[in-house]
Amino acid sequence: METLVHYLLPLVLFPLSIGLVFFLRKRSSGRVNLPPGTSGWPMLGENIPFALLGSQKFVKDRMRKHSPEVFQTSLMGERTAIFCGAQGNKFLFTNENKLLTSWWPQSMKKAFLFPEFVENSLKEVSALKRSFMHDILKPEALKQYIPVMDAMAREHIEKEWSRNSEVKVFPLSKKYTFDLACRLFMSIEDPDHIKRLGNPYHLVTNGMFSVPIDLPGTSYNGAIKGGKMVREELLKIIRKRRNELMQCKETARCDLLPLQRISHGFHLCRFYYSKGMEGMTESSTLTNKSKNLFVFQSLTEKFDPSRFEGSGPAPYTFVPFGGGPRMCPGKEYARLEVLVFMYNVVRRFKLKKLMPNEKIVIHASPVPVNGLPVRLQPHGS
Repeated sequence: METLVHYLLPLVLFPLSIGLVFFLRKRSSGRVNLPPGTSGWPMLGENIPFALLGSQKFVKDRMRKHSPEVFQTSLMGERTAIFCGAQGNKFLFTNENKLLTSWWPQSMKKAFLFPEFVENSLKEVSALKRSFMHDILKPEALKQYIPVMDAMAREHIEKEWSRNSEVKVFPLSKKYTFDLACRLFMSIEDPDHIKRLGNPYHLVTNGMFSVPIDLPGTSYNGAIKGGKMVREELLKIIRKRRNELMQCKETARCDLLPLQRISHGFHLCRFYYSKGMEGMTESSTLTNKSKNLFVFQSLTEKFDPSRFEGSGPAPYTFVPFGGGPRMCPGKEYARLEVLVFMYNVVRRFKLKKLMPNEKIVIHASPVPVNGLPVRLQPHGS
């Protein structure tokens, strides 16, 4: 009889606890003025439909179901409000440090940051980041990058493009972008060393928006492990450079790794990560029952030439780099990198898309389903 009680007790308590959670959440949400929507399942929230549908379809479905302006949900273990459209963008970008403040989900901080930074506010982490990012992204620094960008673009195209009649642009451009960042910001040129950084880095980017359940085999667990490996590799580089400088070796290189911050630790800053979404925490107009706000960049499935005609799109309708105080600090770096890369590509080839109607899926960032295959026709052939 006692054994039977041990088996039956969990079976009875589990549904009761689930029912109690739903009751308390419904009761608390009814007392405050929150946007329409649902927080999904306890613990899981709406992470599963978000992962299955992709961010664009997830948001569009809930705009139709709840509200085209703002709705609530639960993502990455956080109660969240989603602001939609140009007015949502304007509200978020013009109210930074007034009604809103920057925010990262705790799950993302755990994957990205050194343990000593996890409990810090984003304001403290951002202050540390700004202290060295200005130097590596100011106009004078960008001018110095151009020869390196050009040389690496030519080398990449010669090695990865020129020997083929057809290539997949997305994975190749992704590899070039990461290789260039390693070269410019850490003076790493060895392919094996870049691979040691790249493999765990991709674990982080693939799992940073997944369900925040830290169990072996989950994407989130992979992101945490990947973040740890990246941080360990960065610390090895820092220690090596620091020893070179202290020993006054001729081999000591003057690169952009912020050695002056070694004593405070080092975190892999958001500059490397996709600007797929901007996270904001509300401080006054909503209650702390639903304090986290997201704005998703509006990415259409079809090319819109009007963005490049006349005065361009209407304000706040196309904001790939964010806006206001939340403008991406790497905006001009990204523009320069794309310009130099495309200049070298179009000098060598005419391009023809092999799949004109290829779909774009959007999870952490927009990705062509088949990698954007193109046919290359060398000029003068």
